[in-house]
Amino acid sequence: MYSFMKHLIAVVFILFFIIPSSAQEEVNEKATTIYFIRHAEKDRSDKTNRDPHLKQKGLLRAVKWSTVLEHIQFDRIYSTNYNRTLETARPTAERNDIDVISMYDPRDIDGQSFLETNKGKTVLVVGHSNTTPAFVNAILGEEKYPQINDKNNANLYIVTISPSGEKSDMLIVVN
Repeated sequence: MYSFMKHLIAVVFILFFIIPSSAQEEVNEKATTIYFIRHAEKDRSDKTNRDPHLKQKGLLRAVKWSTVLEHIQFDRIYSTNYNRTLETARPTAERNDIDVISMYDPRDIDGQSFLETNKGKTVLVVGHSNTTPAFVNAILGEEKYPQINDKNNANLYIVTISPSGEKSDMLIVVN
């Protein structure tokens, strides 16, 4: 009987003190949520211009993105270093009172490094028709999303990674 009581006390100790503390640590960790959009409509009037600005419709879409995302408090906003992506990111960055980080290279996407840098953060990434789905795929670790049609500027991809590493994603079209 004494041995049984010792084991029962040990089990109770584990249940009340050890398990809740480790569960509490996971609750205190934040999920990582990454929103991905492609730049808004660019000016295509000069075919030789490799870094065009947004046209009026694109500027309006950039403002619309900031309205669609207005209830999200971003920790960071990333963009490639092109006029069209920076201009698309700007209204959302201003709404969040943060600067746009133009550090990601669309030719060298390292999903794992990006996740480590942004663990527990909520971030927006503004990219291009080919790099946005490639970046989402790199984060997911699978080839799920194809390149975006060049006339489509309405996709919003959302990837959430729980503290335990579970990933979920969705694609929303915002016309």
